[in-house]
Amino acid sequence: MTQTLHPTPPAAGLGTRSRARSTRGARSAAVLLLVLPLLGTLAWAALAPIERSSRDELFEIPHGTWARRMAGDKVEILPSTIRLTLGINDVLLLRNADEVPQAFGPALIMPGQSFRLPFATASTYSFACSAHASGQLAVIVEPAPERGWETLRWRLRDLADAMRRRLPATP
Repeated sequence: MTQTLHPTPPAAGLGTRSRARSTRGARSAAVLLLVLPLLGTLAWAALAPIERSSRDELFEIPHGTWARRMAGDKVEILPSTIRLTLGINDVLLLRNADEVPQAFGPALIMPGQSFRLPFATASTYSFACSAHASGQLAVIVEPAPERGWETLRWRLRDLADAMRRRLPATP
């Protein structure tokens, strides 16, 4: 007795399901290609050591500051609080480009001169500062961030601060 096998037609919609699966697979691969570099970048930002070419954090008192103040302008040329981080940017460098001397703490910075103040201890410091309308400047020196989330948070804050400094001041 011989049997004849007849091929059975594919179930209706099987080709559509197969295409849907391959489309889903392509989408998953595309998402993976976008997510993996992002995760790699975050891992690098959290785990790589923070290195800078200089540990100085420069702030300049621009030319004409005193004249503008005497004319009644409320000139805020330096932030009221400066944040530094031990081992990364732990040296405050003030440059006086104005035509009059500026007082910072016990130091008098003459026109054209710079004053360099290194910090070795994490703390909050308050200084008298003639470049501020309030006459005061706070310097917050933070310990170096631990690797991981603290380093990532430090890099994000540093990026935000850099972007803020590049934006033009609004009156």
